[in-house]
Amino acid sequence: MNLSLTQRLAAVFAALLLACCGASAWLQVRANAMHEKEVIQDLSRGLAAYIARNALAEDQHALEPQALRKLFGQLMVVNPSVEVYLLDDQGRIRSHDAPAGHLAREHVNLAPVKKLIDGEALPILGDDPRSVSGRKVFSAAPLRQGGYIYVVLQGETHDKLAAQATRNSVMRTTLWSMALVATLGLIAGLVAFALITRPLRRLTLLIGHFDSDAGRHDHPGTPLEPSSGDEIAALESAFRQMADRIEAQWRTLKQQDQERREMVANISHDLRTPLASLHGYLETLSLKSDRLGAEERQRYLAIALAQSAKVGGLAQSLFELAHLEHGMVQAVPEDFSIVDLVQDVLEKFALPAEAKQLQLRAGVPPALPAVSADLGMIERVLTNLLDNAIRHTPVGGTVEVDLATEDGKVAVTVSDTGPGIPPALRESLFQRPFPSGGAHRGGGLGLLIVQRMLQLNGSQVRLVESPVGATLCFALPASRSPG
Repeated sequence: MNLSLTQRLAAVFAALLLACCGASAWLQVRANAMHEKEVIQDLSRGLAAYIARNALAEDQHALEPQALRKLFGQLMVVNPSVEVYLLDDQGRIRSHDAPAGHLAREHVNLAPVKKLIDGEALPILGDDPRSVSGRKVFSAAPLRQGGYIYVVLQGETHDKLAAQATRNSVMRTTLWSMALVATLGLIAGLVAFALITRPLRRLTLLIGHFDSDAGRHDHPGTPLEPSSGDEIAALESAFRQMADRIEAQWRTLKQQDQERREMVANISHDLRTPLASLHGYLETLSLKSDRLGAEERQRYLAIALAQSAKVGGLAQSLFELAHLEHGMVQAVPEDFSIVDLVQDVLEKFALPAEAKQLQLRAGVPPALPAVSADLGMIERVLTNLLDNAIRHTPVGGTVEVDLATEDGKVAVTVSDTGPGIPPALRESLFQRPFPSGGAHRGGGLGLLIVQRMLQLNGSQVRLVESPVGATLCFALPASRSPG
């Protein structure tokens, strides 16, 4: 049974409250009974002495069994609650007026009798001759002829009447009082426990929301639901998951920081080569401008401009990637024709492809729907993919862009007939490029920018297995607008 902390506290409190009420009722009944015994014994303390002094002192024949039974019967008629016995010096019962079969023992312990005669504190309980183990208040006095008068002050008749009165009045009142106290105490306890555990429940809910908002992307906004109703267990589970998530995020941050440091080092290395080349050719032009011919001077300037363009492109890519990764750029979806965009991008690469004697092809099916995405970002994606394909395709090869519809989306596939992507780089193709074990890991800043832009548009680029060259594919949602 799964109980919440409040319910478990309430159950324990209710059990303790009932136990305390029961113990209190028992102690109250017992205290009342002992007080009644003390009062009765104190009031009747001299009864046995009176019998011994006035009924048995002068008449010697009064100690005969028949006379004693008659005397004891008369006394019990006057006071039905008492039972009178004659004991010898060893406590054996010599005479009584008990009905046949009611006497349960033949001997009475004299130690309580001597305590009563000596005046010790009341109540003093002595043996009940009509019970095997019962003890009752009594009155006792020694006889001049020897032995003792032993008077049980609350006999069988008293017990029957007291039991009936208890069932009819005292016990009912006690039980009702106990029930009332238990009910009021339970209500007060439940209210107190609800107030005490309210901050704990609120903290558990907050941590559950923190866990759902921080890392449970599969069900965003759904608070953590513990398998148990126990707030402490829920709090412990939520805290453990939160700690695990923070630890995982901390490891991710450390890994990203390490990758950033290594990427900066790698980019610095990539910048150093073109900058050194640019500086060298410019320095040569500056020092030997008078001795260089026009053709040689023009060649040096062309090389310097190419290296400058390379540095500028790398810096622009870094700037663009930084904006994408830090959330400074947001996609603005709009409906546009992907066919027109592909044709525009292919025309932009017509001259570079012609220079390498490459064939640029576009596979466009009829009645292709428009797509909904950020036009500028998708243009940049196609530009980067085609630029990579043209640069890695050897002379006389082919670069092709194919469009197709699948599951309410438009799939865009860019393929080439180059050497393809080595298996060692496929897993980390869209990660940050940095040296790993002496090798260059990752697919370059261009592919990383492609991946980030497509993610902003709800898509993702993937590598498709192909027998020749490299094939990259992504899909864009089709426009819902008619036409």
